[in-house]
Order: sequence, then C-alpha cells, then structure tokens
Amino acid sequence: MYVSRLPSAKLPASAVTIGSFDGVHVGHQQIIQQLTAKARKEGLCSVVVTFEPQPREFLAPGEAPARLSSLADKARRLEALGVDHLVVLPFNDRIRSLTASEFVQKVLIDALNARWIQVGDDFRFGADRKGNIGFLRQYAFEVADMPSHCIGQVRVSSTHIRQLLESEDFAAAEQFLGEPYSLTGRVIYGRQLGRNIGVPTANFLLPHKKLPIDGVFAVSSEVNGRTLYGVANLGPKPTVQDYRFWLEVNFFDFNAVLYGQRLCIRLHKRLRGIQTFDNLDALKDQIQRDINAANQWFEQTTEVN
Repeated sequence: MYVSRLPSAKLPASAVTIGSFDGVHVGHQQIIQQLTAKARKEGLCSVVVTFEPQPREFLAPGEAPARLSSLADKARRLEALGVDHLVVLPFNDRIRSLTASEFVQKVLIDALNARWIQVGDDFRFGADRKGNIGFLRQYAFEVADMPSHCIGQVRVSSTHIRQLLESEDFAAAEQFLGEPYSLTGRVIYGRQLGRNIGVPTANFLLPHKKLPIDGVFAVSSEVNGRTLYGVANLGPKPTVQDYRFWLEVNFFDFNAVLYGQRLCIRLHKRLRGIQTFDNLDALKDQIQRDINAANQWFEQTTEVN
C-alpha cells in the first residue's frame, strides 16, 4: 500500500472512501471490503482518504474523543485489507477553508481521479457545509452509501469500542475490532531505567496523549517470528516525573535488542492503574508482581482455550 499526502500527479481512475476510520473496526472493514471489491470489478485503484489530525482534534482539541489508533495502526490494518493507496490529508486551515465545490474539484477530481465515491449518510464536508451525498451525486461519478454494521442489536462504532475499553471489557472490544486492541510503534532508546533495575523494556513514545485507557496490561506481540508475552505500562511514568505518554513493554524470557523495530503490541487485560511509588525499589517490587499476575493470566487463559 502506498501512503502519501495529496498526490501532485493525478492518480489512475479510482474508487474512493473518506473518513476517520479510527480503530478500523469490523464496520470499517465491511466498508473497505466493498471499496476493494468495486475497485477490482471496475479496474480502479482503491483509495482511502483520512485526515491527520482528525478534524475534531484540530477544531476542538479539548472535546475530541480519545484515539483508538494512531496513523501507523490505521495504515497497518488498511494495508492488510488490500487498500492500494492511503491519502492522509493534513487537516489545517487550508483544508478547512475549502468549499465543498473546491474540495471535490481539487481533491476528488484533480488529484484522485475518482470514479466511485463511498461516504456515510451523515458525511459533511466543505467550509460551507454543503458537501453531502446529494451534493456529490451532481458530479460524474457514482456515489454509494456506507453500510452500517451491527453485532447483535448494537451498531459497531468507534465510540462504543472506546466505552468497552474504558469498562475493561477487552473480549467484547476484540469482537467489535476484529482483533485484540493493539498499538503500533517503533522501539526507541529510553532512560535504561528498566534495564538498570533488572527489568529490561522496549519503549515506545506514543504520538497521542489521549487514549481511551492507561495502566498496566498483559500483552503479546510478534517479535522476530515468535509470539512473545509480557507486561506493559501504558501512560506516563510519574515515579520518575516523566508525564509523556509511553508504552513500555517487558517481554518474558526475552532480552534481545529491539531498537528501531516497529512492533504491534496487543493489549489483553488491564492489571492495574498508573501508580506513583516512593522509590525505585518499590517500583521494582510492583513490576515483579505485575509480571507474576500477567503470567498467571496467560496460563489460565491458555488452559481455558
């Protein structure tokens, strides 16, 4: 999959869908399957258009919902679904000021060469708010509605998945997401604190401080062709007065160097909340208890399954 901002040269004739696609949940997956099927049938390039930051994060950052997924998470899942091209529009004053007509001409026609457009019934765009399904149907491309998807009687939505995660119902969240809730990032150098106290960790500095959950979790990941299990701290590290948003993972029985690798960390169970400790010895003791709790949970889960 090719990821870019707005292409400077016109794309091949394309089938396009537009949205935030936060979490790329099973409802989004149904939309993408419809998009890629149409593209294959008509010989079109399948294109997903999204925004970074998401519009509400730019317009009202204090009111924007917590992110389910970073751009890296989103790209990983869209690529797995067979999307040809992910276009990431920087949501800024320039994009915001485009009228609906300007957006259609500059983005959908001039850049993306759209022949088929898929948007939701409530989709609105343009500084004048005139852009909707009816408006798009004035142009010479086919316009399709996005299908709704329900599990039982519940409509699948990013909002509902956030609520499930906040209530620590990871099994239900996995059902709506189509996979365990996960975060993707590149391992960077930390302060070596975990290694210095005998608990080496892989450190990820997350781009978004507002996630639906934080705390300590039982986690797993595919690392160098192996499935590894571990325990992770997601959020700030108040004991050492670091209030950035970290994902810090200790993998059981594994001590290889991972710097620079991009990993997908699956969160399976929340063990506890973020805590502040009086000293590093107290922190080390708690980490060992967390490791024991995660190991026990994985052992019980494996026995049940």
